[in-house]
Amino acid sequence: MQIRNIALLGHGGTGKTSLVESILHLTGQTDRLGRVADGTTVSDYDPEEVKRKISISASLTNTTHNGTKVNIIDTPGYFDFSGEVLQALSVADAGVIVTAAKGGVSVGTEKSWDYLAGKPKIIYISKVDEENSNFANSYSVLREKFGHAVCPVVIPFYEGEKVAGVIDVSTKKGYTVKDGKPNQVPIPESSVEEVEEMYKFLAEGVAESSEELMDKYFGGEPFTDEELINGMKAGVHSGDLVPVVCGSAFAGLGTLRLLDHIVNLFPAPEEKPEPASLFVFKTISDQYGKFSLFKVMSGTVNADASFVNVRSGNNEKFGHIYTLQGKKNTEVKTIPCGDIGAVSKLSDAKTGDTLRDAKSKEEYPALAFPKPVYSMAISPKTKGQEDKIAGGLTRLAEEDFTFTVENNAETHQMVISGTGDIHLDVLCAKLKSKFGVEVELAPAKVPYREKIRKKVKVQGRHKKQSGGHGQFGDVWIEFEPGDSEDLIFEEKIFGGSVPKNFHPAVEKGLRDACAKGVLAGFPVVYLKATLVDGSYHDVDSSEMAFKLAANQAFKAGLPTASPVLLEPVGTLKVQVPDSYMGDIIGDLNKRRGRVLGMNPTESGKQEIEAEVPLSEMSSYAIDLKSMTQGRGAFDLAFNRYEEAPANVQAKIIEENKTVSNE
Repeated sequence: MQIRNIALLGHGGTGKTSLVESILHLTGQTDRLGRVADGTTVSDYDPEEVKRKISISASLTNTTHNGTKVNIIDTPGYFDFSGEVLQALSVADAGVIVTAAKGGVSVGTEKSWDYLAGKPKIIYISKVDEENSNFANSYSVLREKFGHAVCPVVIPFYEGEKVAGVIDVSTKKGYTVKDGKPNQVPIPESSVEEVEEMYKFLAEGVAESSEELMDKYFGGEPFTDEELINGMKAGVHSGDLVPVVCGSAFAGLGTLRLLDHIVNLFPAPEEKPEPASLFVFKTISDQYGKFSLFKVMSGTVNADASFVNVRSGNNEKFGHIYTLQGKKNTEVKTIPCGDIGAVSKLSDAKTGDTLRDAKSKEEYPALAFPKPVYSMAISPKTKGQEDKIAGGLTRLAEEDFTFTVENNAETHQMVISGTGDIHLDVLCAKLKSKFGVEVELAPAKVPYREKIRKKVKVQGRHKKQSGGHGQFGDVWIEFEPGDSEDLIFEEKIFGGSVPKNFHPAVEKGLRDACAKGVLAGFPVVYLKATLVDGSYHDVDSSEMAFKLAANQAFKAGLPTASPVLLEPVGTLKVQVPDSYMGDIIGDLNKRRGRVLGMNPTESGKQEIEAEVPLSEMSSYAIDLKSMTQGRGAFDLAFNRYEEAPANVQAKIIEENKTVSNE
């Protein structure tokens, strides 16, 4: 059986999941049409998807049309879940961009076009029968945006102002829906002229697929049906032709026409009869275990087979293997080359791994996921459940590679970082539903630093008598700005006023003190301390006494050495279309950013490079998305520490006084 592997992409709310429902229903895979609003769709089955009425994960379904198996991966349209789109595209041989028939070209359509660079694609204009929809305008905007490769193949026809059916321009046949099923009808007289005009666009696109067809086109000869299909297929494979089809998933209008063109125009996966190898593109994990979703890249995968994991070198023993229809799995004995399946309970396999027969030498590139850009501190609502959070997040990380977790020893917070606020909100909801732990999110604390700006000399003296041996340590220390972030400790003792065996204790006392500065309790950096004098007692002096004396010298000296707060500054690179440049630069100025330069990118955007305090960037992922309607992207990396402005220092010091007093 022939196979087609396709991904559905597009902005959230354009109808991808409903289109899957229409495909499955009209091809007999389901006996009813599921609805997103009712939470009854095959591909959105996760409790969070049902509750939120959006796709969160890439979901695998399949059907058979005209003797061809079509694997369909429904991807999320919300940008926080772009990692799921990348997983789908790693195994899809082509893509369908779903865009709605009202409104312009959404940013989700633009991103989908970019994601599918180099892959064959079809654009499906959805919801053509809804009020205020306008197919002609949508098609015109698409062609203007993406060029003359965008070509009409299925268009609507009307009775009055209502869509009555669709016309396949390539075959010049009309279709309506009768009793819930497609019904072929003659092309209405009112649409004949439009169909001929659209056919010219299509013929022009087909002509560009070969010199022979180009000659025939300019010679005025009509293409045969076979020439038209082969020319369309060649154009789609090369990217010179992007067919536009349309329909209504809810009504079932145009759905089978889309499937016709998927089967006829999209490529079959490459057949490689050599020893078996497969690529794990997605992991589904819950409290009961995990499913590894894979594409067979060569050979045939059989149940109970053994494979070598290229990454780890470990052997993986397969047991039962399955095909998936949303959350429903069907056990099979074999999965052929090019097909997609799943296996449960692998011991070592992760998303992005290559598994291969011992005789195979195949290895496939691991997936590159988007970097986390939005961080929050996470904590349990009930104290003592930190380990439960960590365990749940570890399990969730098996299926989601787009978030990280760090236990920040300095700020004493567990910090979770992801692609946006919706992403983190979903992770928190899954911790509750799957692992029974309720959590709270709070802003992640900024790790400031403290340093001094002038040289001082101070005494630290610790003396205590409490019966028996007392405690005595006495030091004179010079504190001055150092040129190393780490403490520089020296001693210039003359005459043994502080014996050498106590010098390490003095240094230890200073290092301990540096962990908590005198302004707001942040670590002290760029400090040089020189032990210059002191005194000791033959009986009462001890290492502990000199540690405490050094600590007292630190606390007495640093407030008089012109201490200042340092804030972390990062290097920011923002990629945005030209039209947003003014807004982005104005916003960076408000964040105390310094623009260093601007450069055009290969994708036609502008990249703004700037330095900006990290304390001003906690919400930047959300704000940039709002300012650019999702068209902007950025990278932010820590660069250095520098002195914070006086007003910022005053605010931070006051805030930390409040915290320490609570």
